[in-house]
Amino acid sequence: MSLILPTPASPLKIGTRGSPLALAQAYETRQRLGAAFDLPEDAFEIVVIKTTGDNRAMIDADRPLKEIGNKGLFTKEIEEAMLKGEIDIAVHSTKDMPVEQPDGLALDTFLPREDVRDAFISPSLSSIHELPEGAVVGTSSLRRRAQLLNRRPDLNVVEFRGNVQTRLKKLADGVADCTFLAMAGLRRLDMKDVPATAISTVDMLPAIAQGTIGIERRSDDTLAAEMLAAIHHVETSQRLAAERSLLAGLDGSCETPIAGLAEIRDGRLHLRGEVLRPDGSEAINDEVTASVDDGIELGQSMAASLLKQAGPGFFDWR
Repeated sequence: MSLILPTPASPLKIGTRGSPLALAQAYETRQRLGAAFDLPEDAFEIVVIKTTGDNRAMIDADRPLKEIGNKGLFTKEIEEAMLKGEIDIAVHSTKDMPVEQPDGLALDTFLPREDVRDAFISPSLSSIHELPEGAVVGTSSLRRRAQLLNRRPDLNVVEFRGNVQTRLKKLADGVADCTFLAMAGLRRLDMKDVPATAISTVDMLPAIAQGTIGIERRSDDTLAAEMLAAIHHVETSQRLAAERSLLAGLDGSCETPIAGLAEIRDGRLHLRGEVLRPDGSEAINDEVTASVDDGIELGQSMAASLLKQAGPGFFDWR
């Protein structure tokens, strides 16, 4: 049976948050779908949905995200709109997504992965290795905070949230000596003027699924499923199967410092993982390799190993 494709009169509705990065990701999704099916832009409608996380982030700009809630802050309203039929698909930064989707929804389409590395942002320094003793570092990421303090306990890490422009202004105002963003976001926004230096994944292992756009749909929507299959990137999916399985096994959330990266090397899937105490006082690392088809089992096995080494209470604040 042939597909009844969307038209300008009956467009496919793409749900997204309203940040510049979220919109850039939605536009990329629209472009890829349009190219795959030879459809004009107006066969798609971008629907901006404000989430709880967006509202609270504006109100509590200096309050740690862990005190506001978890990853569902940035997806709940979008997923509710999809379940109600108000949108057809939703475009997300996969690193913001819980490992389990609500009943009736599926997250099974991923676009080709961008640069996975973190970016070091400073108006006067070019790398984390140049930070002087006692330097003030701004970040809202528990992972980055813990990783930095594990390597450099002398650093003073302060809460630092907001969009790229807000963070750059804070740096210019002397609130901190440096901050961090994801290289993928800078690339997708074409922000070549930002003083950014990519950090090696050896120095700072990235967040699970960093650099990946994930597209969610209703489980019973066959049109969306068939259209999305045309833009799905298999290698990215294989890598994320291992990373998100690791995250699930560790019961990861915004309150847990976890890092992980899966790469395909010589036809094999290589997974690195790291868990840290929130204060950075201890880090546990692991590396494993398996068949590219065994990503889920690989992540589960690593999670069990890391939890066994960590012991009870490892993630407790002290």
